[in-house]
Amino acid sequence: MSRVHRINELLLREVSDLLHTRFRERTVGITVTEVDVTPDLRSARIYYSVFGGDIARHEAVKLLEEIKGELQARVFKKVTLKYTPALSFHYDDSTVRGNRTLAILDELEAKGEFKEEPKQES
Repeated sequence: MSRVHRINELLLREVSDLLHTRFRERTVGITVTEVDVTPDLRSARIYYSVFGGDIARHEAVKLLEEIKGELQARVFKKVTLKYTPALSFHYDDSTVRGNRTLAILDELEAKGEFKEEPKQES
């Protein structure tokens, strides 16, 4: 496992923990899904998803921008690195895309257009 991968995992754990302890009243519907630190450790992209619709998503964007400085300071008091990566938050829409794909497959199956092939014995 590479150093950058270990740092990604560590930051994911710490950011998620802080969001759901220090800011728990305001971050109930926010889930950190992935962290991607650049190889030079100067910046970290924090990917998150939000439970709820567009209103919840817009509220999450405002909240994360509001608490970004404090969150960054608290994370890097716990995590010792040569550089303190600048955090940036990015909405992760993979669950939305996944749900859409599943809905399309269900619709095709209901219409009889999508059938599972029978397994052939060898």
